[in-house]
Amino acid sequence: MTGLAASMASGWPIYEACEEPGGICSSYYVTPQGAKRPDSPEDGEAYRFEIGGGHWIFGGDPAILRLIRSITPVKQYQRSSAVFFPEGENYVPYPLQNHLSYLPEDVRLKAVTEMLSGPKGTVHTMGDWLEQSFGRTLTEMFFAPFHKLYTAGLWEQIVPQDGYKSPVDAALALRGAFGKTPAVGYNTGYLYPEEGLGTLARRLAEKAKINYCKRAARIHLDKKEVEFADGSGVHYDVLISTLPLDKTLLMAGVEVDERPDPYSAVLVLNIGARRGPRCPDEHWLYLPDTRAGFHRVGFYSNVDESFLPASSRKNKDRVSIYIERAYPAGKKPSAEQIASYVKATIAELKEWGFVEDVEVADPTWVEVAYTWAWPGSRWRSKALQLLEKRDVAMVGRYGRWIFQGIADSLRDGLYVGAALRAGQ
Repeated sequence: MTGLAASMASGWPIYEACEEPGGICSSYYVTPQGAKRPDSPEDGEAYRFEIGGGHWIFGGDPAILRLIRSITPVKQYQRSSAVFFPEGENYVPYPLQNHLSYLPEDVRLKAVTEMLSGPKGTVHTMGDWLEQSFGRTLTEMFFAPFHKLYTAGLWEQIVPQDGYKSPVDAALALRGAFGKTPAVGYNTGYLYPEEGLGTLARRLAEKAKINYCKRAARIHLDKKEVEFADGSGVHYDVLISTLPLDKTLLMAGVEVDERPDPYSAVLVLNIGARRGPRCPDEHWLYLPDTRAGFHRVGFYSNVDESFLPASSRKNKDRVSIYIERAYPAGKKPSAEQIASYVKATIAELKEWGFVEDVEVADPTWVEVAYTWAWPGSRWRSKALQLLEKRDVAMVGRYGRWIFQGIADSLRDGLYVGAALRAGQ
């Protein structure tokens, strides 16, 4: 999305590795018979999925949201999410710390007491921050096991990150221990294109100059040339890269005298199935413990019925789901391991009553999914400076090694594209 916006603003060409625009923010369709296609069949009898799981458009500058609405019709939704404890089948609305009344009395009283007592130590890692913010009771119950899964085991080594995702407010925690609290967080409301995320990407692409199937292999900084996997190349004066920062450094042969910051990969399993008798109505669930190892289950079709085959949209007898499991960097499982994981995940979902007969199970791999930082690391800032000095502008979620959503990614692309064009 960032690259599309940068091309729109600059007028410069895009060199895209794939056959379609949008990267992991792309929709695709699979029929109940298993036929996969980039667009919906005429009869609408297909599940709509996304390559990287549910990408909802949250936050964002009003001008960027206006731009999105001008490109494709969108719908607006209010978040419905929860923490799910499979043992006991207990659903606690998100964020957990503001809804302690859903927990047993002894647990909630202990938890709120720990939160009200405030921080008591030095914070170096995400693990430190979680316990200091939410207390030992909630950390042991949810935050520690969830973040162990979510970060692929890095949570006790990396610095705290994205605290706004799980806001800390002792007053709201106290209020939520005995009654209701208002929705808080960065994604209380969000947008999604009526015709799917792929439509937004394609319409953005119509405003850009794209060369498809051009996978970058090397960046020759001395000659200012990008070499592609097909043997061709292109000269540049200024290069905008939305590739992950570590991959760009490798392609350019640039070394940073710092330990590279880590990332985690994600296997997204998209499932289309007959809806189970205990399938929840939430948009997504956070899980502290699963046998198969996944940490989040999202329900595309609970957000919007258009994710379902047309014949199921009225009676909603089917469900379209995405399941996320994190892996350490560079540790993609084998085909046999993925098949085993898919089988285990489906069995667990059936056990919970979320699904019955599964019609489609389609795994997708995102190698660089979440980026992190070591305590005291200057790797990111040094890397960005070294590349900038050689006329390589890093931009976007992975290029800048930060967390941000689609709206902010579009904003960054427009800003950098316009700024660099103006400076030519």
